[in-house]
Amino acid sequence: MKNSFNMSLIFMIFMSFSVTAMAEKPDSPLTIDGTKKVTAEEVIDLVTNLPDIVIVDARKASDRDGAGWIEGSIGLPNTSTNEESLAKHVASKDTPVLFYCNGIKCGRSVESSKLAVSLGYKKIYWFRGGWEEWTTKGMPISQ
Repeated sequence: MKNSFNMSLIFMIFMSFSVTAMAEKPDSPLTIDGTKKVTAEEVIDLVTNLPDIVIVDARKASDRDGAGWIEGSIGLPNTSTNEESLAKHVASKDTPVLFYCNGIKCGRSVESSKLAVSLGYKKIYWFRGGWEEWTTKGMPISQ
């Protein structure tokens, strides 16, 4: 009986940790190899200094439609990002491209950036703070 009680207790403890871990989304990584991480202010500088930069909003269409987007960005969710879709929107692998999503708890821009790196894109910027940082800092949005 004591052994059964111990097993039940261990199971309950394990389940409570598992549920907590599933409920919390981990932060995105601090860096992504092959990309340059930028802040909201640096996004403004990039747009000013690199007129051919392509800004990719990797969020779901419902996020983009519901809240708005960074002016000039294209909606290309990470789930639709592949070699063909990138080539359609980014002129060449030397064209600067910036990826963003909802913020540090969102992994969509992480996935899209990593894919672009693996496909040989050379000038990849990653806006880790994404939409959350952009709107918190009062940057201009489009709707």
